[in-house]
Amino acid sequence: MLQVVIVLLLIVSAVVALVLQVRHDSTQEARNRSLAVAETFAHAPGTREALSSPHPTLVLQPQAEAARKQSHVDFIVVMNTDGIRYTHPKPDRIGKKFVGNTAPVLAGHSITEEINGTIGPLVQATVPVKAPDGKVVGMVSAGITTANVGGVADRQLPLLLGAAAAALALATGGTALVSRRLLRQTHGLGPYEMTRMYEHHDAVLHAVREGVIIAGGEGRLLLANDEAQRLLDLPADAEGRHVLELGLETDTAELLASGRVATDEVHLVGDRLLAINQRPTDLQGGPPGSVATLRDSTELRALSGRAEVARERLKLLYDIGVGVGTSLDVTRTAETLAEVAVPRFADFVTVDLADAVLNGEEPDGVTELRRTACSGIRKDAPLYPVGEKIRFVASTPQARSLRTGEAVVEPDLEGAPGWLAQDLERTTQVVEYGIHSLITVPLRVGPLVMGVVNFWRSRKPEPFDEEELALAEELVARAAVSIDNARRYTREHTMAVTLQRSLLPRNLPEQSALDIAYRYLPAQAGVGGDWFDVLPLSGARVAVVVGDVVGHGLHAAATMGRLRTAVHNFSALDLPPDEIIGLLDELVGRIDQDEASADSSAAITGATCLYAVYDPASRLCTVARAGHPPPALVRPDGSVEFPDVPAGPPLGLGGLPFETAELKLEEGSRLVLYTDGLVEDRERDIDEGLELLRAALTGVDRSPEDTCQAVLDALLPARPSDDIALLVAGTRTLGAEHIAEWQVPSEPAAVGEVRASVTRQLAEWGLDDMAFTTELILSELVTNAIRYGSGTIQVRVLRDRSLICEVSDNSSTSPRLRYAATTDEGGRGLFLVAQLAERWGTRYTPAGKVIWAEQPLP
Repeated sequence: MLQVVIVLLLIVSAVVALVLQVRHDSTQEARNRSLAVAETFAHAPGTREALSSPHPTLVLQPQAEAARKQSHVDFIVVMNTDGIRYTHPKPDRIGKKFVGNTAPVLAGHSITEEINGTIGPLVQATVPVKAPDGKVVGMVSAGITTANVGGVADRQLPLLLGAAAAALALATGGTALVSRRLLRQTHGLGPYEMTRMYEHHDAVLHAVREGVIIAGGEGRLLLANDEAQRLLDLPADAEGRHVLELGLETDTAELLASGRVATDEVHLVGDRLLAINQRPTDLQGGPPGSVATLRDSTELRALSGRAEVARERLKLLYDIGVGVGTSLDVTRTAETLAEVAVPRFADFVTVDLADAVLNGEEPDGVTELRRTACSGIRKDAPLYPVGEKIRFVASTPQARSLRTGEAVVEPDLEGAPGWLAQDLERTTQVVEYGIHSLITVPLRVGPLVMGVVNFWRSRKPEPFDEEELALAEELVARAAVSIDNARRYTREHTMAVTLQRSLLPRNLPEQSALDIAYRYLPAQAGVGGDWFDVLPLSGARVAVVVGDVVGHGLHAAATMGRLRTAVHNFSALDLPPDEIIGLLDELVGRIDQDEASADSSAAITGATCLYAVYDPASRLCTVARAGHPPPALVRPDGSVEFPDVPAGPPLGLGGLPFETAELKLEEGSRLVLYTDGLVEDRERDIDEGLELLRAALTGVDRSPEDTCQAVLDALLPARPSDDIALLVAGTRTLGAEHIAEWQVPSEPAAVGEVRASVTRQLAEWGLDDMAFTTELILSELVTNAIRYGSGTIQVRVLRDRSLICEVSDNSSTSPRLRYAATTDEGGRGLFLVAQLAERWGTRYTPAGKVIWAEQPLP
């Protein structure tokens, strides 16, 4: 309360002084401004001339009022030497006598005074207006009323009072906070209570089982509790003496005398290890000196050492559990086990597995192992190298482990005849190298023994003990589960890859329309459902197809096989690409229905497909696709484009039609088909992949084989997450010299002309030996077209890898093969064609149908 009163008095004094000062400054400012305005107006151009004019008021009154408003004074009065006003803010005062002292002004001097004028109390300044010869011809007075002078102070007074109130509040709050802090620090205790508290603290200080020493700034011992005296064996008169004179160990005495910061520094004092913590007492303005605590850590050190070993072993077990199971590769899992255990548990670790385990199978009676992994602190250890087959003799620890399924520790290899008998030369080298102790643990999951893990020690002179044997068994038990999982995955992966490879084409069929090169790369994570195919069609045409079943594993591979088989069957019908895709769409829909009815949780099959048919005679390529990436076309000049082929929905959605696109391909063009695994992965989207594919394909004079390699070099990721199928087809054409065509009228007599024309054409091609059978085939086909067909009949003969005869008409009715009875007069024509030709069939066109037959060339 005293401090609040003092602050309040100071504030009142400051406010009064400040108000008086403001009023004084405001009055002085008013006097200065009045004088400045009066002098400025008196010396203004035209003022002196206006005084001598016939009507001064008319000239000076407007000017005086304008100047008054701009200069923020209350009046500007111009008068003659008699004191009669020519101007005034109140026009009724013009012509009346000026109120004020004018004698000094008429004498040529300026005057400033405070008077009670016609508009009230005011401060005014009067100055003379002089002629060029110095004679006073008039006077100018300017002034500010006292009300306006005091208004400045009145306007500033609320601010001053507010600041004073804030200062008072801050002072009061600060005083309250300081008081509360003092009460909190002393817990509200008075002198008596503080004395009692000191006595209690002193008793506690001497009762704790931790030494406490307080030293002054000059290094003298000020206080040592009972525990400190016991731990340091201090003399009875130690307090008050210098620390260096107490007979302590040199390093301990220097630490206590220096006063430096120390944290858990361990010092040997007698037969005790003392952990010393020391802090200076003057860090926050306290007296100079230091406080040190001493703790006997002799037993604690031993306990902490054992705890640290246990912690390291738990950490090793954790790392084995986390690190070893990250790979589904048997070899990599074994290598990880060896790498994690070195050097934290052993100096060298070797893993020996049966070949059956490496292949994903269950070993049947392990007698021979292969060194799968080896890791050590050095690379020149004379142990069996990785990859070598090892047959352990019956006396070795490894053979005993495999036979009994129990871990074996060999503490002294030099004195272990059973182990030395394995290979006398090599085991001698191992002992001379410095390896002296061994733990062998079988890799076992249930009754299945897959191999052994060997832990070798060389640096530490102590042999492996029983605790370390138990740890080794735990390490291997955790790793064995991961190795068995990797083995099972390897088996399933091998089965899936085998199935997938068996479903893909092993050799491409022979054909002359396209020069084909391909690549198929399965994903690292597992087999998928990508496939491709090349299918020869009638009329020297070739179909190329690329597809992709979503997902990985056996289900995707099996679905791929079903779709590939379906494509083979549908292509035999010689249907357009859009109809082939439509049939595949229906098939995938039925597969989904069958699987859904068998298993309600079965996933919907997702698949895409691109089907293209190339005709070397017309150079037309008809393409249809269902949700598949578009093909790339490399022109003979090296330019690359992605033709606009209608995408269509993925297979299995149903209900939407598929469209085709016709491409006119020049000879030497390259048609590139691929799956999305080539152009899309986690790190890039499909647009970026297509641009990379365009850049890799750009260029002339490349064979399809070189194109495949260039594309994979540019786009193949390090670890493909999806299958990649790539097919490059270089186009060829069937020239006019290999094609013969005739228009045949729908008359029976035209059959003979056709036979004669074909005979001449075959003679030109050097195929006279095929004339008879070809005439017979064409005569039967043309006769059928004349009898059962309609419109113009077209005959075309192609010389390719085989001799192809084609007869087309405008009818959509297809002939069928049947066995004629002995009494039938007809019905044997197609039977003869089927017997003479290697293949025959019918394909439909927008204008009708084509019946064709192929004969092998001699």
